[in-house]
Amino acid sequence: MESEKSRKAIVIDPLDNVATAITKLESGSTVNIRDEVNKRIILVQSIPFGHKFALRRIERGEKIIKYGEVIGRATKAIKRGAHVHIHNVESMRGRGDLL
Repeated sequence: MESEKSRKAIVIDPLDNVATAITKLESGSTVNIRDEVNKRIILVQSIPFGHKFALRRIERGEKIIKYGEVIGRATKAIKRGAHVHIHNVESMRGRGDLL
């Protein structure tokens, strides 16, 4: 897989269904993710530095998990390798109606 120097994205927890880009990534590029099963993700959209992309298909209403924590919910289906951001995720933090 990738060396530390050539790493393009990180996954912190095995439960995560998103990775975080640690450099700007272009649509169509391949990212190698090092985790228990090691994955090769082909990006279907460009991903800005610091933004998230889906490690697998995420269904509408499914929880978005980063750092092993739920950070939001998908507002529509998200393809593997797609940008995960405010256009397809609603925050679940600080919402009294979700307790």
